[in-house]
Amino acid sequence: MWERSLLLSAPGKVILHGEHAVVHGKVALAVALDLRTFLRLRPCGEGRVRVRLPGVGVVRSWETPRLQALRRGFAADFDESKSPSIEQLDTLKEFAGIAAGASAPESLATLAFLYMCLAISAKYGWTEEELTLINSWAFQGERVIHGNPSGVDNAVGTWGGALRYQSGKITPLKRVPMLKILLTNTKVPRSTKVLVAGAKQKILKFPAIMNPVLDSIDAISQECQSVLEAMPENPSPEYYPVLEELFDINQHHLNVIGAGHPSLDRLCRVTASHGLHSKLTGAGGGGCGITLLRPDTSPLTVEAAKRDLCACGFECWETNIGAPGVTLHSSSSLNAKVLHALLES
Repeated sequence: MWERSLLLSAPGKVILHGEHAVVHGKVALAVALDLRTFLRLRPCGEGRVRVRLPGVGVVRSWETPRLQALRRGFAADFDESKSPSIEQLDTLKEFAGIAAGASAPESLATLAFLYMCLAISAKYGWTEEELTLINSWAFQGERVIHGNPSGVDNAVGTWGGALRYQSGKITPLKRVPMLKILLTNTKVPRSTKVLVAGAKQKILKFPAIMNPVLDSIDAISQECQSVLEAMPENPSPEYYPVLEELFDINQHHLNVIGAGHPSLDRLCRVTASHGLHSKLTGAGGGGCGITLLRPDTSPLTVEAAKRDLCACGFECWETNIGAPGVTLHSSSSLNAKVLHALLES
């Protein structure tokens, strides 16, 4: 068990360019967002391990001796280089009372927590070797939840900044300027699996038409990488027109592929009415969109856009891309709102 309290955080992530095309071997750019998930670890003198995940409504606890016995009962050891075995996951589901086919976020989050809790001895410190270890175990958590993930989410969460992903190879960008964006959740649920399958079916049906679209999305990702790496840390407004054009072109391509949705069209229309440029991020079909905010965009314009988006039933956050990766915090470094929420739990 932990001997003292630890406060940690990791950034959120969005795909800047390359959605769907990445599944077909093209380049995708993923960036860390300064919207962070915080974790508080503290000693518990009750002989129990307690977990509270308010974002997904999980409040659970287990007796420490039962967890220790469960750990000893595994025939095979935990190994961050291998996917969790079916036997391990079935045993954990039975222990936690999770139904065999459960896919609700709270069930998967509980399963991932139990797996990681049993597999990892608590330690901290961010040498490159330790970051690599953190990334490996974060990837295991992704495997518990998603089965066969790309590795992008855990890599961005660990190292932060911006990453290029292509055919399993992850490469950090040489530099990431501080860009402000508006992240908007349309609150329209969608299935990534269904959307990816639909895009693949269209590509197979019209290869001569769709393959050039994939090539164009690939070129957009590579052009965006070149632009970002050439920009200064705090770029002035003249750097933005090309980024805005790339947003517009890619959004049209994603609609052609079948990733669009009326809610995303509405998001783009609303922000365009305020002189802003947006695109979907991720699988599409609803979900989230991102809007580029030039440094000379007035706060009144941003607030007006947010007000109009919220009037559509959407939810918005202003944030920056290129945020730092996993971070160990002191209590004094956190703002009062975050600290209060962590200490309350």
